[in-house]
Parts: sequence; C-alpha cells; structure tokens
Amino acid sequence: MNKWPKSLELLKENEVFIPGGVVSLNRKSSPNICFSRGSGSRAWDVEGNEYIDYQAGFAAAFLGHNDPDVNAAVRQSIDDETVLMGAGPTELEGQLARLFCKCVPTVEKVQLTTTGSEATYHAIRIARAATGRDHIIIMQGGYNGWHNDVAGNVISSLADVGERVSPGEYPFDALSAGIPDNHQSLIHVINYNDLDSVLYIVKRYPVACILLEPLLQNIGIVKPLEGYLQGLRALADEHGFLLVFDEVKTGFRHALGGYQSICGVTPDLSTFGKAVANGYPMGVIGGKQQYMDYFIDPDKSRRVLIAGTFNAHPLTTAAAIATLQKLASPTHDVYNRVEQLGQMLEAGLKDVFGQYDRPFHVARQGSAFCVYFMDHAPVDFHDIVAHHDFTFDKAYRLGLIEEGIFNFPLPIKQGSISFAHSVQDIEVTIEKTRAVVRALFQQS
Repeated sequence: MNKWPKSLELLKENEVFIPGGVVSLNRKSSPNICFSRGSGSRAWDVEGNEYIDYQAGFAAAFLGHNDPDVNAAVRQSIDDETVLMGAGPTELEGQLARLFCKCVPTVEKVQLTTTGSEATYHAIRIARAATGRDHIIIMQGGYNGWHNDVAGNVISSLADVGERVSPGEYPFDALSAGIPDNHQSLIHVINYNDLDSVLYIVKRYPVACILLEPLLQNIGIVKPLEGYLQGLRALADEHGFLLVFDEVKTGFRHALGGYQSICGVTPDLSTFGKAVANGYPMGVIGGKQQYMDYFIDPDKSRRVLIAGTFNAHPLTTAAAIATLQKLASPTHDVYNRVEQLGQMLEAGLKDVFGQYDRPFHVARQGSAFCVYFMDHAPVDFHDIVAHHDFTFDKAYRLGLIEEGIFNFPLPIKQGSISFAHSVQDIEVTIEKTRAVVRALFQQS
C-alpha cells in the first residue's frame, strides 16, 4: 500500500507537463515523497508527515531550512526594491566578493554563478585556457555537475566500468546521451586516493586540470589518505596542470575557509555552492588571481567568457551575505555547535550498530556523516562496491523514513546535520535508529 498517495498524485499531475514529473531527475527517488515546507531541522510532506531532516537539499541548508536571519536579508532586499539591471556592477556583488575572500583567504578573486555546475564548467574552461591543453581528470564516484566534461561515473556498476585498475583509468560511463564520443575521449576517470593513476594519465595525455571533491562526499564520506591531497598539489606543480577543488558540498559546511583550510592544501581554483547561500541558488568560482583574470584577458584568444542574466541576483546575493556573516559570527559559534552534534550522533550510531554481529563503519566529517556496512573506512568507489552491503543500507534508510527520520533513500548518500538541529533531535534520531535496526535484525 502506498503511504504517500498525495505525493504520487502530484507526481502524476506533474508528469503531464514535466518529463519525469521532477525538474531535476536527481531528486527522483523511491519512495516518492513530496515535501511541502521546511523549518529549521524539520520538513513536512504533503500528507502532513513530519521528519527530522538529514537531506537538507543535498546538504545545502547548513543553517537549517528557512533560516530566519537569511530570510530576513532576502525580505529586506525585496523591501529595498533592489534591482538587477543587466548593466553595471552592483553593491551587493562587491560586498559578497569582499566577504567571501575574507572567509576563504586562499581565494584571491571570485566570480558568481547561479549553480555549482556552472562554476565547475568555468573552472575547466579556465584550466584549458591557461594551459593550452584539453584533457581533464575526474574521480570515479564523484559528482561535479551536469555538463559534458563531468557527467559520468557517478555511481557506476562494475559491468560498466570494470574491476579496479591502478595505475590506469576507467571507461567514461556517461550519465547522459548527447555527449559526443570525441569529447568523452578528453575525460579520464580514476579512483580517489590513487596518485599512481594521476601520474599514469599525465604521462600519456596533455592534462589541463584534475577536478575533484577534496573530501569525496558524493558517495558518503570518503576521506583523503595521508599525503594524497598534498601529492596532487605536487603533481600539478611538476606537470603543469591545475588543481581544482570542487567544494560545492564541502565549502562552508566543514569550515569557514572550506575544506582546503582543514587539509592545508591550496588549489589553483575552487568551486562553491549549496551552503554558501543556505540553499538559495548560487555558485561561486574562485582562486588565484593569475587564473581568475583569464575572464578579462586582453587577448581574445585567451579570454574566458562568463555571463549569466541572473548571476548575483540581489535576493540570492543577500542570502549569501547573511549566510557567511552568520557562519563567521562568534556569537552563533556554528562550527563548534555542529561538531558537537556530529560527535553525539556518531557515538550514538556506533553504540546502536555495535550491539550486532555485522560489520559497520560510521564515517563523519563535522556535520556530514554516512554509515557504511563494511568493516573499515572506505578509500574509494571500488572499495565501497566490493565491501558495502547495499541491500541492508536501502532497508535501513527506508525504515528510518517510516519512523520520520529522512535521509535520501539511496545507499551511500551522505547525511547532513544542520545548525538548526537540537540535542533532542539527535537523541530522537538515535532512539529511532535503534528501533529500526532492531527490527531489521529480527527479520533477518
């Protein structure tokens, strides 16, 4: 029996005019649940069911849904009748740029986009312009956007990409039709934490850049091995390609200076999104001035185009300014609070699963977490495919949703604590998790 009939009805109505019924197919999941509103750590579906939310718009709502300070800034922008003319600079974009570079001191200049995908698109263009090379390296299991250079190998089957190879590369497993074969030949897919394969590629192809999440969060929480990111920096310097960190997920969720401030490695370019405006639609590309200035290079043959009618839209820019101000505020102490909540949830999950004779690993970085049903911390995509119990993971997530704890119902997807979560939220989550896991083991 379908427990979400109104959600199903809405999906069918939408499908009349929207292919698939959803405007981003990444949102389509089973069970199909339509969420109507959110406040703080909670979300409600059209049936009226309430959930403690750990999806947070794919980790975007770091301060919580409809944060009052962010919403107040947006309302003020409306009340001020702020306008985006499509001519000349704006005060808000300059204010945000200055604040952003103060928050992320490894970034010298920025440009604003409307999505993270646009930001990674621009980063690759700059890398190609700066190096005069066309080939790029991306990670097996990573997600860096929807465009041709990166739309592949997100969560592939071994039938499509094959068993582990190192050093070496994997076939491009396209997420989309319409990517020309000759374009795919420019994209080289390797596993995260594999420096040998980076060297293998750069010795064979003229590589413009390597683009990766510095902490691989598309497939949960996969952390860099000691020396890995430092090794990428050294290889980029030695072989003349750009190191690009995709911090669309990690930026501002883990530290005010991005994950690069935690790992101590400065990339040439970085991309940000999601949490930068607490879920309002914004992407940012930033980095070293020598590369960012390719947007204004006097030589037309070297100049990289950036354009967008809604870049730095006043409402989203106001939201981003308010978000960064709150994240930087000692009064709110956001990062210490979410770290404490993360520690509490991690300890609770370890206690729950430690009662049973089944391998597990709780991976966590600050407010982001993932439970793997394997006996060690994963190092890459193939490690997860070989050792993680995907069937149990799916049942576990569905059981939590039934109990009003929402994680995205797809195995190995990250959960996200927000600043709006309370100690009571974490306690309830652990209690519900205990009941769900007990029921699953009774069934097995």
